[in-house]
Amino acid sequence: ELDFLKKIPSGAEASNVLVGELDFLQQPIVAFVRLSPAVLLPGMMDVPIPTRFVFVLLGPEGKGREYHEIGRSMATIMTDEVFRDVAYKAKEQADLVAGIDEFLHQVTVLLPGQWDPSIRIEPPQSIPARQERKLQGALDDSAAHSKPGNHSCPELEWTGRLFGGFRQDVKRKAPWFCSDFGDGLSLQCLASFLFLYCACMSPVITFGGLLGEATEGHMSAMESLLGASITGVVYSLFAGQPLTILGSTGPVLVFEKIVYKFCKEHTLSYLSLRACIGLWTSLFCLLLVATDASSLVCYITRFTEETYTSLICIIFIYEALGKLGQLQDTYPVDMHNKLDFLTTYTWFNVSLAAPANGDLKSRIWDQDPPTLSSSKLSLLPLCYHCPAALFLQECQYLHGDFEGPACAHNGPYAPNVFFWCCILFFSTFILSNLLKKFKTSPYFPNKVGRRSTISDFAVFLTIVLMVILDFLVGIPSPKLHVPDVFKPTRDDRGWFINPLGTNPWWTVLAALIPALLSTILIFMDQQITVAIVNRKEHRLK
Repeated sequence: ELDFLKKIPSGAEASNVLVGELDFLQQPIVAFVRLSPAVLLPGMMDVPIPTRFVFVLLGPEGKGREYHEIGRSMATIMTDEVFRDVAYKAKEQADLVAGIDEFLHQVTVLLPGQWDPSIRIEPPQSIPARQERKLQGALDDSAAHSKPGNHSCPELEWTGRLFGGFRQDVKRKAPWFCSDFGDGLSLQCLASFLFLYCACMSPVITFGGLLGEATEGHMSAMESLLGASITGVVYSLFAGQPLTILGSTGPVLVFEKIVYKFCKEHTLSYLSLRACIGLWTSLFCLLLVATDASSLVCYITRFTEETYTSLICIIFIYEALGKLGQLQDTYPVDMHNKLDFLTTYTWFNVSLAAPANGDLKSRIWDQDPPTLSSSKLSLLPLCYHCPAALFLQECQYLHGDFEGPACAHNGPYAPNVFFWCCILFFSTFILSNLLKKFKTSPYFPNKVGRRSTISDFAVFLTIVLMVILDFLVGIPSPKLHVPDVFKPTRDDRGWFINPLGTNPWWTVLAALIPALLSTILIFMDQQITVAIVNRKEHRLK
């Protein structure tokens, strides 16, 4: 229809209205889609112009005429200039409903049987101005950009009373406290439970291991697991909307490193000073609650949220790739290896002369022990450890040093570990994305619910499949180290720490400064995360 295309102004965009009947539907399904950017859909229009809006109405059989009339009405509404402006700028469903209401206010209804179609209807005396018909508020460009923030709601208003916001939160939460537990008993929530278990436990234990390295075992995986368990349970039970994943982040790890380094340089007890910092931080957080400091969230802009989200994504991606790079150091790729040294060796404990540091040496020899010669010795794998360590596990437990062409950093060379970890790494990422998009795939055309279930369990199914595959293959890939016994990491202390301990009395007051920094860090981390989770488009309560 090239002749018709010449009459259409340049830059025009189309709106497609699609209605139909399906035998397996129990109730109508309506969708109004705004594409960004406009897309040229072949076979949809008589002329090749890009489509901006798509209206879809599908319903049970037997009401095709009603669906057709609804489609005609929607097409008529899309011809209205004011409603098109609303549709371009709408941010949520309520904006479209308001636009339809405004259109209906301006429509003149002619009752059937009260007029003759052959009679010409006189045009109105005056046409309402376009600016007068525009909706007030967010749908206007100037009004939309003049708002102070995206989180202005009654929950974030400053009350001006001590614990005023806290009391209002309790009043809003109390009527729904019991029903929230019953509402969570659904299959879709089960997918969230399983995903959150993996999403919470893995970083907590991993962070505990990093914390143990940074503090030389004063705080490690067990302490991190206990703290995350207590705070996670309390937060989930009493928070107004507990969908935020609690856990330590990269800035917290940096903070712990700085505190431990300071204590080590000034010969102070790290755990005692850390206990003081924790107590002061708790007091400061309590003061923030008492003064309704959460009302400041309404001034957090979308730009701040997106910047913070990007920072978190970059940190997670960097940490993931960094872990993969560290595996190459732990399990190096021997480009020019000799297979004889990888398959034919045994253990012999040969005590040599004691070196200056008092340690003894033991060597791994070939199955056919050669004579001691410097040329042959350079090709043999070596393990330095105590003379009683006759097995590989003992040498690893005593932190022996492995040298030679058949040894990696932690034992005999395993050539497949690094490449297998790369396969698991990228396979997990690709498979989880594919399963997440399974909801919109053409598989199971008559089972929409089945596709949604697979999409909801995408991450959990991927983790389970990759773990099973790793177990079946049997390559010794590194695993997450979980403590076997519930006890403090160090044997020289218990669970309760004296805030003063062996430190001078002034350290209790000096802990105010790092506690203030810790409070700011925790407040910003928590509030920005909650603001992102509670966006209006997520439709949370």
